[in-house]
Amino acid sequence: MRRKGLQVSFAEITEEDLPELTEVMTRAFDDDAQKNRGLERGGPEGYDNGDFFRTWLFPYQESVGYKILSKDKVIGGIIVWILPEGDNILGTIFVDPPYQDRGVGTRTWQFIEATYPETKSWRLATPDWATKNHHFYAVKCGFSKVESDPLIGSPPEETSIYRKEMGEAASA
Repeated sequence: MRRKGLQVSFAEITEEDLPELTEVMTRAFDDDAQKNRGLERGGPEGYDNGDFFRTWLFPYQESVGYKILSKDKVIGGIIVWILPEGDNILGTIFVDPPYQDRGVGTRTWQFIEATYPETKSWRLATPDWATKNHHFYAVKCGFSKVESDPLIGSPPEETSIYRKEMGEAASA
């Protein structure tokens, strides 16, 4: 029996949110590593001690982070880079494993698109082994896999790059 979708809300991440967000991020990335790689633990550098947020969210004027809430409980997070030219980057999105497969990710992406309607395009990079991510970005969110992207740079070989054109560029 499929579980019903959750009601979610969003609030900007503050330094005070880091302990709880780091716990959620750790569970999400470790769950992915266990299911897809057979590893007990695994994620980007600093994912399990708060340094990920201190490295990729707080030092940059362009980055904005949102915690995903369900009934005032933190169940995930997202970091986006909003660039002056409108070609923006999704840095990360994660959802606590007990709340996955309930429409949270899709509603989170809809929130981001609605929050940044002037965006020309979105870009992201995700590990090749993270097959659930590929399905989510391509099927649920409308991204297309691309060979390369100047904004993403040269990620490791085992990483895929996705892009989504928005507005008039997407319909042209």
